[in-house]
Amino acid sequence: MKLHELKPTAGSRKARKRVGRGDSSGLGKTAGRGDKGQHSRTGSKKRPYFEGGQIPFFRRLPKRGFKQPTHIEYNLVNVSVLDKSFEANEVVDLDVLKSKGIIGKSDLALKVLANGEISKPLTVKAAKFSEAAQAKIEAAGGKCEIV
Repeated sequence: MKLHELKPTAGSRKARKRVGRGDSSGLGKTAGRGDKGQHSRTGSKKRPYFEGGQIPFFRRLPKRGFKQPTHIEYNLVNVSVLDKSFEANEVVDLDVLKSKGIIGKSDLALKVLANGEISKPLTVKAAKFSEAAQAKIEAAGGKCEIV
């Protein structure tokens, strides 16, 4: 076999459809677009989700509320959870909480809230503390470090 003898498998290559090349071709005159109407014209396109002039679905739905573009989401942990999950004088940070399965997404920052009581001193490293949570941790002899 030589290079000039190579041919594609029969039926694997199909000739492109040549439209508008005379009536006897079968795709002459209107070139397969039919007579009249929006899509027979050149430059005819429909945008995505176009519903034929009917009010589109996204316009039929009620719009409510406002999304703050600068909103930051936090992993929230209460002081009671820290008291239950850690021994005295331990260091609590995002990685430790993630490894213990207390929080889910580790790509979110950590915020400590004041629900419950804390009785042991802990060093807590977080992005934010509520004022009451910070007061409770420091009253128990612990430290609050903002990361």
